[in-house]
This record gives sequence, structure tokens and C-alpha cells, in this order.
Amino acid sequence: MSPDSNPLLVLPNAQSNVLSVRAKAMIFADPASQQLLRQVEQFAPSGITILVTGDTGTGKELIARHIHACSGRQGSFVAVNCGALSQTLAEAELFGHQAGAFTGATETRAGWFEAADKGTLFLDEIGDLPLSLQVKLLRVIQEREVVRVGARKPIALDVRIIAATNIDVPAAVEAGSFRSDLYYRLNVVTLAVPPLAQRPADILPLADHFLQQYSQRLGIRTAILLPETQQALLSHNWPGNIRELENVIHAGLLTARDGIIRPENLRLIAATNTIRLTPVVTTALRPQNGQTGFESMAATINQLLSAGEPALHQRIEKQLVELAYAATQSNQVHTARLLGVSRNTLRTLLKRHGLLADASRDEYEDSFNLPI
Repeated sequence: MSPDSNPLLVLPNAQSNVLSVRAKAMIFADPASQQLLRQVEQFAPSGITILVTGDTGTGKELIARHIHACSGRQGSFVAVNCGALSQTLAEAELFGHQAGAFTGATETRAGWFEAADKGTLFLDEIGDLPLSLQVKLLRVIQEREVVRVGARKPIALDVRIIAATNIDVPAAVEAGSFRSDLYYRLNVVTLAVPPLAQRPADILPLADHFLQQYSQRLGIRTAILLPETQQALLSHNWPGNIRELENVIHAGLLTARDGIIRPENLRLIAATNTIRLTPVVTTALRPQNGQTGFESMAATINQLLSAGEPALHQRIEKQLVELAYAATQSNQVHTARLLGVSRNTLRTLLKRHGLLADASRDEYEDSFNLPI
């Protein structure tokens, strides 16, 4: 099936982001995708703030770019990964700074908000913003003006905000890790991007797109997906979504003979809708005397507090991350899902506690969504 008969979105400069977990292409062949496209094109011209939700690799940034393209706005589309912002310089990066505002600020510099003036600012992984910065972001969205770090005079802006996240924001609000007032301000309209498994009619057109793309790049004149290979693609549940599909096609071409991709050429993870966990139990967290796990844990923490244990927060955080990472056999995607945090937040925690032994190897293998 040719993807030409259905709208196709492609991420600009996709080849320069080989290890990115973002979806680099999106097609609207499935009824669920077509309904999403209608919603996008309905709300795009309005200029309202939009929250895009969905799993990693489903195409949230592509949706945001299409909203901007259909909006008629004359400014730039500026994408910012909130999870990659430096904790110490995040405010300056978003809002800009004056010369001398802090050590190393040798010149005045505009932030991402000013760069998106008259255009669209896409705030990806919005759930990773610390609470202190969420307060300032809320004010900027309400007032439509920024004050650079070290300055007093506000700068008026005309910026359309699109935010995206792969976390359950209402749950984060309930847990106190995301401000409710910011959520309500961002949640004027929510567009939920379904997982690839819930839009099966998109799978083969996307596979054809990646097949053409990589066969051309690899110098393969004729590339074919056998009928049984197509069935294998349709039967898979795609936990890594579009990005996983791209990697599967790429790997299939690399291992196929004469460009004919057979089912055995596909690097597919065994289909499962659940995360396989390896139980890791410590005495301190084992339920006792009929207590629930949380009651027992609370009692243990109270004992540690009374005993004046040093660096308690750091030690508990490390054990939680270490146990979850071990339970998922060191799979970042599954660990992040288990803990209810984004993958970027998890990587920060793994690095903080020395649990990310080989960052370059880990990033490469995790981009294929393989257990490592």
C-alpha cells in the first residue's frame, strides 16, 4: 500500500536525529488517525493553547508541527524539550537573561519564548518542569509577556503554546508534582494521540514509507515486504510505537537478502501488553503484621526519620529507582512507565545514582526499544 494516498507528516532533519525516540513520520490512514487529523485542523486556526498527550514515539511533535502549519501564524515553530533543560539555567533558557544576571552570562540573550514570537512554542515533556518553574511559566502564559532573568521590564509576546507529555497529568496533579492551575491553563483543548497498536491501518503505509526511505539510503533498488512479513507487522503490539516500527524496518533491510524482508528479519519484541518484572524484595519493604505495603513502608520511614538517618531522601530515591530498574531487567522504557515518570526524568535519576553504566550503548539500544 502506498502512503501517497493518505496525508503524511515527516519530521524535518530526521536523519540528523538517529538515536532520537521521537516519531519521524506519521500517516493518517486509520479511522482513529483520521479523526485526530480532523480535530487538529479544526483547532489549528483558533490560536488556543493545546495539550497533546500520548506515549513516547506516537508522533506528538509531528501533530504540534501540523497545528502550526495549519494555523496561519507567520513566526517560527520552536520546539523545546523540557526534560533536557538544565536545572540551573532552565529559566534563562526559556525566558532569556540580561548580561551579568548570573555567573557566565556575559551577554544579553533572548529565550525560547522570544524566539517563538508570532509563532508557536512547543513545550515537549512538560511534566518534567520543576514546580518552581511551573509557577513562572503559568504567569507568562497568563500575561503573554516575559521578564528576562536579571531584568525588570517585561517584553510583550504573541506566542501560541502547545504542550505535550507522555505522563498521566491528572495523576501528577493529584500527586503534587504538577500544578493544577498550570494544567487547567494548558488543557484548553487536549488532543490524545493513540498508540500505534490502536491505529492498525497506519502500520503498513508507515512500513512502506520507511522501506522506501531506508532502501534508497542503503542503495537497495527493490525492497519487498512478503505477505507473511506484513502479517507479522500487523500482529505486533508496538510498545515503541512509530519509532520502533522505523527501527524494525531498518534492521529488516540490513539483514534481508536481496531486499526481500521475511518475518525472521524483523527484530520484534515478543508481543505483550504488560511489563515482565523480576521481583526484587528487601526486608525493609516487605509487608508485616497484616499491613499493606505502603503502611509498612511508612512505618519503616518513620523509624529511619526518628533514628536521624543521614541523606534519607537520596537513599530512598536511589533504592526505589534501583529496585524498579532491576525489576524491568534494566529496560528504561519499562522502568519509566512503572514509576510513572518520563524517560528523560528516569535517565536523570539513573545518572544521579550511578546506575547508567554505559550511556552511549544504553541510548543506542534503548532507541530500538530493546531490553538491555
